[in-house]
Amino acid sequence: MTKIATGVVHTVPADMRNVFLDAPKVLAAWNDLTPLARNEWICWTTSVKKPETRAHHLKRMSEDLLKGKRRPCCWAGCPHR
Repeated sequence: MTKIATGVVHTVPADMRNVFLDAPKVLAAWNDLTPLARNEWICWTTSVKKPETRAHHLKRMSEDLLKGKRRPCCWAGCPHR
């Protein structure tokens, strides 16, 4: 079984989990993040209303993690922390 680390107050949703299971390099970058950083990505991805925006966020998260980015850019941050 593959270990997928969670955030501080958020758990990894199913669609995000599928991204990680399909892309081992993205998963490795994810697991290297701090719990607070993972929390930011989860909240950034799940806080949108439209399914197409969420799909875009998942794609961008994958691309940004592979580029070495640790947090979502241009976002005020998770209000749940």
